[in-house]
Amino acid sequence: MKFLQPPGWATPRGYANGVAARGTLVFVGGQIGWNGQQQFESDDFIAQTAQALRNIAAVLAEAGAGPEHMVRMTWYVVDRVEYVARLRELGAVYREVMGKNFPAMTCVEVSALVEERAKVEIEVTAVLPD
Repeated sequence: MKFLQPPGWATPRGYANGVAARGTLVFVGGQIGWNGQQQFESDDFIAQTAQALRNIAAVLAEAGAGPEHMVRMTWYVVDRVEYVARLRELGAVYREVMGKNFPAMTCVEVSALVEERAKVEIEVTAVLPD
């Protein structure tokens, strides 16, 4: 895996501008903050994010992959203001679950998610090296 950082660009914090990788592609469908039995244990944004990240790690593990194999993450949040206001907490829970693995990321505010109680949905693409 190679991180793509054009010369002269400011170094991104918490994400990569781009990633080049070769191997088996692993696609993780959008994970939300409910447990494996599809039950929400919290309505808190950070708690739901932690659960969504744990869900992603579990799906990656099924493919023999881990957070270090992620090349792309797309985040859908229902409240951009809360996302920005809680970045410090978000960063801590992210590092706790995913370590210091920061793929190319996009975060988009959406008006709602399919599951009414969901505050965040995250999808991932990973690549297992050949």
